[in-house]
Amino acid sequence: MGNGEGAVGNGEGAVDLADRLKAYEGRAAATAGVGKDLVNEPMIRHWCEAMGDTNPAYAGPEAVAPPTMLQAWTMGGLSGHTGHTGRSEAYDELLALLDRAGYTSVVATDCEQEYVRQLRPGDAITFDAVIESVSERKTTKLGTGYFVTTRMDVRAGGELAGTHRFRILKYAPGAPKPKGKRPRPVINRDNAGFWEGVAAHRLLIQRCGACATLRFPWLPGCNACGSQEWDTVEADGSGTVFSYVVMHHPPFPAFDPPYAVGLIELAEGVRMVSNIVGVPYDKVRIGMPVRLEFMKADEELELPVFRAGGEG
Repeated sequence: MGNGEGAVGNGEGAVDLADRLKAYEGRAAATAGVGKDLVNEPMIRHWCEAMGDTNPAYAGPEAVAPPTMLQAWTMGGLSGHTGHTGRSEAYDELLALLDRAGYTSVVATDCEQEYVRQLRPGDAITFDAVIESVSERKTTKLGTGYFVTTRMDVRAGGELAGTHRFRILKYAPGAPKPKGKRPRPVINRDNAGFWEGVAAHRLLIQRCGACATLRFPWLPGCNACGSQEWDTVEADGSGTVFSYVVMHHPPFPAFDPPYAVGLIELAEGVRMVSNIVGVPYDKVRIGMPVRLEFMKADEELELPVFRAGGEG
C-alpha cells in the first residue's frame, strides 16, 4: 500500500502511522468506570468452583475474593456497561485507525496484574484505564502488527486495590500455512506412564499410595497429602462435559477451526482437557455425556479424545 493510513508496507506511510499511533499513548481508554455489582459471595463461589480452588480464605464470614478475580469485577458482561463507563472514544479511534491501515485481526497476548489490597464482599468497584503504550511495528508468526497495552487501575471504596495490564496484537494476517502435524506432547519422567497407557489404549489415572486420592494430570506428588507414593487405576472411559470452549482463532497449521475443546469430568471424579468429537462444535453442551476413544492424529501419534453420546 502507499502512504497515509494504508501503511502495511514500508516507507513514509508506515512512519506516519507510527507517529499517529504513538499520539494515543497516555489517553484514557475508560473513565470513571463503575463495576456492575459489588464484590459478592455468589460470584466468588462460582469462580472458585470453576477454577477448582478450595482455599478456605474464599469462603465463610471473613471471606476475601481471590486476587485473580480483579478484572472480573470490572467487566460488563454480555450487555456491556451503560452510560460513560464503557471504552473511550480515543480507544475506539485507535482500533479504527489500525483497522483502516489493514491491521484488522486481533488476538490477546498477555496480561499482568498487581494486587495492592484484598477485596471483600460489599466492596464497591470503580476503575479507570489508560492507553499505556503502542509498540513499534512487529513481525510475528501470525502476521505484522502493533501491540497495544492498556492499564486499568481498580479501586474499592476509592482506594487502589490493584492494577490490570492487558495487551493485544492488532495485526495483518500473514499468508496461510500448509497443514502440519499436531504438536507433540512433552513426555518426561513424571508423565511417561500416562503416554505408555495411551499407546496401549488405556487411560491411566494416578492414585496416591498414602491417601488413595486420584489425580490428573500426572504429578510427582499428591496434592492432597504430599506423598510421593502412587499407583494407577484405569478409567472406564465414561464422562461428561464439565466446561468447554470453541476455538476460532488464532489458526494453527494442524487444526481446522472452529472446533470444541472440553474439560471432561471422568466417572472417577478427575477432569482432563481433550477434544470433543462426533458432534458439531456448536452442539456441544455442558453436562453432555461423552465416551473415551483413541484418535490416530498421524502416523506417529495417538491421542485420547471424547466422543459425544456417552455409552452409545
